[in-house]
Order: sequence, then C-alpha cells, then structure tokens
Amino acid sequence: MEDCCRHSLLSHLSSLLLLFQLPFAGSAEEFVVIGPSDPIVAMLGGDVMLPCHLSPAMDMENMELRWFRSKFSEAAFIYQNQQEQREEQLAQYAGRTSLVKDFLTQGEAAMRIHKVQAFDNGLYTCLFRKGNFYEEANLELMVAGVGSAPQVHIQGPEEDGIRVMCMASGWFPKPQVQWRALSGEKFLTFSETYAQDAEGLYSVEAALVVRDSSSGNVTCSVLNAILGQEKVMAIFIPEPFFPQTSPWKPAFMVTLTVLTLLIFGAAYYTKREHTAKQQERQEWEKLHRDKEEDQQTKEKVLKDRGDILVLSSLASCVAFQTGGNLFTCLPGERHSCMQLQLEGTELLPE
Repeated sequence: MEDCCRHSLLSHLSSLLLLFQLPFAGSAEEFVVIGPSDPIVAMLGGDVMLPCHLSPAMDMENMELRWFRSKFSEAAFIYQNQQEQREEQLAQYAGRTSLVKDFLTQGEAAMRIHKVQAFDNGLYTCLFRKGNFYEEANLELMVAGVGSAPQVHIQGPEEDGIRVMCMASGWFPKPQVQWRALSGEKFLTFSETYAQDAEGLYSVEAALVVRDSSSGNVTCSVLNAILGQEKVMAIFIPEPFFPQTSPWKPAFMVTLTVLTLLIFGAAYYTKREHTAKQQERQEWEKLHRDKEEDQQTKEKVLKDRGDILVLSSLASCVAFQTGGNLFTCLPGERHSCMQLQLEGTELLPE
C-alpha cells in the first residue's frame, strides 16, 4: 500500500516538474531582432553590409535569414537550411549579395551587397525565423555618389546680360547646384533641369543670367548633401561680352520725357484757354440777354403809354411818337433823331 502511494506521488511530482519546464523551454526559443538605428551610407560602386543581430544572442546557423525590400516576396537575400536560396530573389540582386557568416554562432548576421547601385537605395527588413517563431527589424540604406565635375560655358547674350550654363552628370541622389560671384555672394535666381538615366543617376543643367559686367568670375558648384562633397568650376566673363548700352538711349529717354511733359502741358493750356473763352462767351451772351430784356421792358412801358409806333433792335433805327410828332433815331455818336410828319410830310431835322 505504501509503495503504491509512493509511486503515485512521484508520478504527480514528475508531471508538475514537466509543466514548470515547458514555459522555460518555450521562452528559450524567443528572441528580438535588432538592426542599426542610423541609416547606413554606401558609395556607388562599392560594397556595403546590412547587419542585424539577436537578443539574447544564440546560434543562427539553423535559422532562416531573409533580407527583403518593401514586400516579403521582394527578397534581396535568403539563407535557409544552411545555404543560400535564389528562387525568390529579385533579379537586380542576383550575383551581388552574400551572407557574412563570421558571427552566426554569436547571434550576428549581415547581408553584403557588392557593386552598390542607385537601385539599392532605400528601406530594408531583416527577418530571422526559428521554427514557427520569427522576428524582424527595419534598416535604411542611403546610396551616394559623386559624379562629374561641372562644365561651365557662355551660351550667349540674353536680357541685357550673359547667359551661362553649368552641366554635370552621374550624381546620386539629386545634387544641389549653387552659383556664386567672385566675392562669394550667391546668385539666388537661376533655373535648374534634372534628369535620370537608365541606372538612376542624375544629370543637371543650371542656367544663370549675369547682368553685372563687373562680376568677373562666376563659379558653379554641385554638392552631394549626404557626403558633403562638392565639385566646383569657375568661368571668367570678359566685360566686352556684355551687351553694350547705345549712347543714344539715355538721350532718347530724356527727349521722350520732355516731349511727354510738353504734350501734357499743351493739352492743359489748350483746355484752360477753351474753358476761359467759353466762360467769356457765356458772360457776353448773358449781358446781351440782359440788355435785350431791359430794352423789351422799356418798349413795353412806352407801348402801354400809347407813344410808341415802331421799335426795332438796338442795331437798327428806333421810331417813336410823342406829342403828335413822329421821330426816328439812328444810332450814332450823338444819337441824333429825325422828325417825320405823320401825314406824309417831309422829314424835318429836330
């Protein structure tokens, strides 16, 4: 009886120990993948390594190791069953990637890219799998390349200045162009045109119009901002190359200004004279109307008295009758009047 109970107790203790051991066995399979925190810079045409490591450190020889781009299927390199797998690899990486195995047993692995191209620039993901458990980390590769030195030449006169061109090619990423005067002062206004070739490298054309004939030398610099490297080329622009200002142009501008002022002055004077004459004519017409109204008033008074016979305008004779006698007055120096007989008699002087 005691042996039976003792055997049952030992079975239960063994089961409990197994249960306690399972979580620890499972946790031993878990890990974290860690990649570089800063972007990795690679030169065009060179080699570069994209490293990732495990925490805690463990042997990686029997793991699946994969580096891919934005999608899981866009594999740059795959290591599985202790050998490289090429079936899922992108064609752009064929023959250009390999695994750095030096520290696999210590939990460190790296993909090496040979002959770096502009296509390699961008984000990557490294994924490590053991059994059904996997983890991944992201890393960034920044490809940089310095292209040709700028070529600068004078294209010709334009807009009262000289048009200068600067051209460079084979740069990555898109370079920065800057024009400077001999004094070091930057030209802020110029045009730029960029283009990419089949390999993804940039070419640039920058055009500057120099209007100051005293500028002398101007320099064109092309800069790779990632590497902080630039190439510079200067050109000297002789002063005779600038469009010459014709001597008659200042005189023409002065003459044009004077003529404009004269035209405006004449127009103002003519308008003022016309206004003055029109005002004078209006005043004369008003005075003439007043005189006519006054004359008409006098005629009306005489007519009402029965003494008037004929009354004409101021410029003609004025005839009137008074006291039985008929008089006619002709305008003159003394306004002398001639007397007319009422019944067909002769005219008698007054």
